[in-house]
Amino acid sequence: MNLKSDRFHPDFISWGLLLLLTLVWGSSFILIKKGLTVFSASQVSAIRILSASIFMIPFALSWIKRIPKKYYLLIFVSGFIGSLIPAFLFALAQTKLDSAITGMVNSMTPVFVIVIGAIAYKQRITPVMIFGLTLALIGTIMLMYYGSDENHKINLFALFVVAATVLYGINVNILKFNLSDLNPVAISSISILMVGPFAAAQLILFTDFAERMTQGRQAFMALGYLSVLGVVGTSLALMLFNKLIKIKTPLFASSVTYLIPIVAVFWGIIDGEILNIMHYLCMGVIVGGVYLANKKS
Repeated sequence: MNLKSDRFHPDFISWGLLLLLTLVWGSSFILIKKGLTVFSASQVSAIRILSASIFMIPFALSWIKRIPKKYYLLIFVSGFIGSLIPAFLFALAQTKLDSAITGMVNSMTPVFVIVIGAIAYKQRITPVMIFGLTLALIGTIMLMYYGSDENHKINLFALFVVAATVLYGINVNILKFNLSDLNPVAISSISILMVGPFAAAQLILFTDFAERMTQGRQAFMALGYLSVLGVVGTSLALMLFNKLIKIKTPLFASSVTYLIPIVAVFWGIIDGEILNIMHYLCMGVIVGGVYLANKKS
């Protein structure tokens, strides 16, 4: 997947990828919601990863013999903590959270990209970055408070999303500092193919997937939503995301999570989810941090 061209400035390509990922991943939460109308959280995540894995087979087979064996373990870890486990955590969270709220809490990812980068990879943190990330963190905590119910108690299911963002933060740094020499398509396809069997075993051996598929048209529609989520929202999106990490910084790539809530909220409203002024205020605070966190100062 060669996105280089003399006709386009590198910043144009970077921002183009960022916006495309925003649209794709911002739409993921509503697809998860549609899948949960028929399937359990574990089934939703397994179908998502399995469909992504099947789609990735041709890409993985074309690359697997060209990748040095020393990278195999890290590629597996990337697939496990960057795709398999977060897919389950997001599905589990959305059993009690609206899709729009989940998309907003997902904006925590850059916080952990920076923290883990500083701790494990000695990356420099500037005061402007700290202020921007702190602002986003405050917005996220407010959202966890106002995004629960009328009693305004912290919704603990939002912590599953936070846990997923911690794993994303680890994975982004691994991709940038340990796997940056590899082709983004190779990393994405092989990592997803490696975790595919785990998803298949979970779905077939430990759930009532076959029984739920007897629900007819509704089940097939839900399966279709999750298949789109796996192929587009996981496979293709990972290729683009890994490419973005390769050509830009981990923080810039992870800042897509600040923009995702805009799309997630749009779909939530279309689907009848009710948001109040505090939800929009929290989202504004979170998104406002992306400029400060990426400000070169």
